[in-house]
Formats: sequence, structure tokens, C-alpha cells
Amino acid sequence: MTPFSAASAPSALTDVVTVRLSGDDLKLISNHFEDKSPQEVLRWATDRFTPDIALACSLGSDDMVLVDMISKTAPQTRIFYLDTGVLFKETYTLRDEVIKRYGITPIQLLPDLTLEEQTAAHGANLWERDPDLCCNIRKVQPLVRFLSGLQAWITGIRRDQTPARANSGIVEFDKKFQLVKINPLAKWTEAMVWDYLKQNKVPYNPLHEQGYPSIGCLPCTSQVKPGEDPRSGRWRGFKKDECGLHCGATCPILPEGSSVAPQNGQGSK
Repeated sequence: MTPFSAASAPSALTDVVTVRLSGDDLKLISNHFEDKSPQEVLRWATDRFTPDIALACSLGSDDMVLVDMISKTAPQTRIFYLDTGVLFKETYTLRDEVIKRYGITPIQLLPDLTLEEQTAAHGANLWERDPDLCCNIRKVQPLVRFLSGLQAWITGIRRDQTPARANSGIVEFDKKFQLVKINPLAKWTEAMVWDYLKQNKVPYNPLHEQGYPSIGCLPCTSQVKPGEDPRSGRWRGFKKDECGLHCGATCPILPEGSSVAPQNGQGSK
């Protein structure tokens, strides 16, 4: 494949369909989109990779922005969510509202182990002792299986969320899952997210207004006090602020059934 050049980037973007993009190609494409809107990123990504692309939706505020944008720019795009079996009831209610409002049914990804089977294999409330293993079983492994059939995935991560996400490209190669990763909101701020939600009357989880800026599983998500880091409510008591989906080599994919000891020996509550 002929490498991209800065001058040829716009036309090259429209030519790439099935060829594998190099890291340099993706970096050039990402740079091209730094001054473009998330909608423009989504149009390019869905044009290039459909049907082998999907949006990962946690039903958090950022992902709800992307659900709304995709419904207007590329409604055929698949949307999926990781159902760990221990999500907040408000999260399931929002999922049902998404189905009703947008006329889509998000793909439900379930772990291989039910909660009862996980308890039998690893003991009760695994998240209190080994949250890395719990996340691996209930989130990472189902995602690995689903992404293996895709060329690209779309996420709602932003650079200002965690140190691990600070250098995220708008378009990049995901070394962990071995496909192209599209982050349309990478350069957005939380204020921009909420401006969009309010202006477009997009539904969102009411827990966001009750001290939960970042919402994961019920046992591992607590309210955040004023002045605390927005993700401090995730996995309290552990040196952990990522479930393993967006932290690259620092959160390796664990073999199924492997165990990782808690990082500070404390429970999550």
C-alpha cells in the first residue's frame, strides 16, 4: 500500500476500504481529524468499515452522545453493551429507553460464567478480592470474542478521563484487541458532553446527577464527593481505575480462569 502523505490524506481517507492500515497511516488519519467534528469522524469510520464496525456502549454520558450521533449519521451501525449481570437498575432502564427512542436493540454481550458459576469457581463476591479477575471474566473476555469478528470499534473515551487515556488518538490501532479503534470524542471535555446531551435532549442515566460521574457495576461503583477525581468512585480500595478495556498493555488480557491478586490487599468496599 502507498503510504499516506499530509497532502494526500483527505483523498486517501476515501480510498481505504479493506487494506490493513499501518500505524503511520492511522496516525496521519487521526491528525487529519483533530480539527473535525465527532460526526465527521463517525461518517468516515462507518463508511470505511461497515459492516465490520460497532460502537461499544456503556450507557454512560459519553456513549449516549455517540448513540445519538450514530442514530443520525449511520443508524445501521451495530451497538453493543457488556452486561455483567451486576449493572445498576438505572442502567438497564436507560437501555430500554434507548431501544424505545432510537428503535435499536443493543447487542447484549454476556460472560461465559453466570454469577452463580463464578461464585462456585472463585468464591462469592469476587470483585471484593480480585476485581481484575472479575473484570476479565465479565467484561474483557466477552469483548475479546466479539471484537475478533470486527475490523474496527468505536468508543466514547476522552483524553481528560484518566492518565491511561491522555494520549488516545481519534483514530488508532488497538494493540490489545488487534483492530482499529475510533475515539470520536477524544478531544472533548466533560462540559462539551453535557452541552450536547442537554441541547439534543439525549436521555442519560439519572445517577450522573446523584454523584456518579462514572458508572460501572453496582458493587464496584460508589458516589464521588465534591473535589474528588471523577473516577475515584470506581473500585475504591484498589489501585485501579480501568476495567481492562482501554488501558493497552498496562492491563493485559488474562487467560480465562487466571487469578490476579488485589493490588493493595483491601476490599473494594
